[in-house]
Amino acid sequence: MRILPFDYARIPPIRFGTGKLELLPRLIRELGGSRVLLVTGGRSLETSGGLARVADLLGGAGISWERVSCPGEPTASLVDRVCERYRRADVDVVAGIGGGSVVDAGKAISAMLPRANSIFDHLEGVGRGIPHSGVKVPYIAIPTTSGTGSEVTKNAVISEVGPQGYKKSLRHDNLVPDAVIVDGSLLTSCPPRVTAACGMDALTQLLEPYLSPTASPITEALVWSGLRAIADNLLAACGEGAGDPVVREAMAYAALLSGIALANDGLGIVHGLASPIGGYFPIPHGVACGTLVSAALRANLKALRSRAPDSPALAKLARVGGLLTGESYHPQAPACDALQDLLDDWTMRLDIPRLGAYGIGESDLERILAAAANRSNPVKLTREEIRALLSERL
Repeated sequence: MRILPFDYARIPPIRFGTGKLELLPRLIRELGGSRVLLVTGGRSLETSGGLARVADLLGGAGISWERVSCPGEPTASLVDRVCERYRRADVDVVAGIGGGSVVDAGKAISAMLPRANSIFDHLEGVGRGIPHSGVKVPYIAIPTTSGTGSEVTKNAVISEVGPQGYKKSLRHDNLVPDAVIVDGSLLTSCPPRVTAACGMDALTQLLEPYLSPTASPITEALVWSGLRAIADNLLAACGEGAGDPVVREAMAYAALLSGIALANDGLGIVHGLASPIGGYFPIPHGVACGTLVSAALRANLKALRSRAPDSPALAKLARVGGLLTGESYHPQAPACDALQDLLDDWTMRLDIPRLGAYGIGESDLERILAAAANRSNPVKLTREEIRALLSERL
């Protein structure tokens, strides 16, 4: 077998498993820290008891800490306010403990604490185009949901929701977290609706890099491992296995691998649409991806079969169909159709909200289409095909 040339981005040191939170004080010390800024969500970490555990660990190690909250997706103004407040506070380490938005917020804060300007200056596509130097305060990412995989990527997504809204990244190779802790005991309190949306987001982030024309053999191997975890645990995590750290860690593993995959081999039409949708409307990223993934598969399958019947993407989709359904199919077409049926079923069973639940209607589609990206999709979709998949989920 010939392995084609590829490049691969670095990933951070990962501590994975129930009880790994106990390593937090040691990791802070190894990063030269004694004063920590904790970035958390609204109240979920506090109500679950997780914040008390962290406070006990840090207090017992003689590490001082302060806390800031990011109750939604991070904005430029939130990052600027936090950095203005703590820039002179001698913060040694930033630790983000929460969902993907919190992990992104902590990543951005760690990147901007050493600087005196606004993060907006560095955002791709909307700011002043000033490159970030990569100088940052050391950062530890501790996810409490299983969706975005932000704990292993080099970018922080910053949002502004409204008619001129955006979802854009602050990006630099040095912004990859310095350490990651994934502990199942922090994951079991995630509510079912959030778990479902995050799980479908992770599934999307595995499928899209796998189908990318630039997918490397490393990505394909990691994606396959992540999809196996999704197959065995997604529905359980949203139901009877919600309180089982083993089930939750399997989903966190899938999400982590999805972050590595997307960072290296790109994303397809779902994420190309999720970005403008999330900028214009107050829809969580996981919901945007989760509600579109099945419709996007239908559009891709139809386009591949009509315009690129020899595409390797069809063989890959057939393999995924067999894996996720647990069935053996020959030839390709029944396996791909079985995958489509399964994603339709999961979208319905998990009650993933439609776009219309967030105020999106037919009159908004032109604006979304004008800002959508179609990179790394296995087939070039036409504007009409993209419009149709959006309309399907209104």
